[in-house]
Amino acid sequence: MKIFNKWDMSFDVQDIGLKPYLNLNPILVPRTGGRNVVQQFHKSRTPVVERLMNKLMVAGHRGKKHKMSSGHNTGKATKVYKIVEEAFSIIEKQLKKNPVEVFIRAIENAAPREEITTIEYGGAKYPQAVECAPQRRIDIVLRQMVQGAYQKSFNTKRKIVACLADEIVKAYESDNKSSAIAKKLELERQADASR
Repeated sequence: MKIFNKWDMSFDVQDIGLKPYLNLNPILVPRTGGRNVVQQFHKSRTPVVERLMNKLMVAGHRGKKHKMSSGHNTGKATKVYKIVEEAFSIIEKQLKKNPVEVFIRAIENAAPREEITTIEYGGAKYPQAVECAPQRRIDIVLRQMVQGAYQKSFNTKRKIVACLADEIVKAYESDNKSSAIAKKLELERQADASR
């Protein structure tokens, strides 16, 4: 069985830490409607392409500006389905590779390994570097990819399909022009400084 009835899902995740949290089970239509999600961490059972689609439906906001959650695709599953399918087709044309595998490698490259938290000690607050949990690594990278794609397509002539494909390809190539890679490097730099 192939995802979108086009691309094969039989490849391995190279990042051992992310392997249990990236579901690559073959599915024809990546739209389960959350049937797997019973408890907090059961979202790991949801196919990773569907998780990307869910993030596209709720793009979130950046800081206090709510321009990103202005109803782009809120609840429009068929619209998001077409966006992801077309973006994967663009990736396949560009790189001549399986786009789902490219997407998985992009997640592995752009997932941050460390982040910072604030520790309060004696009335003073200190930033402290902590390791990032694998589930959170995937959540962060999917959110950064989607927000970066929406930011590049917002108030421009570029379509979200082209921006999403471009974001995934740049993350796959570990290019700093990818907003997910840029955020990862910035986060790890801050964590390194606050050791």
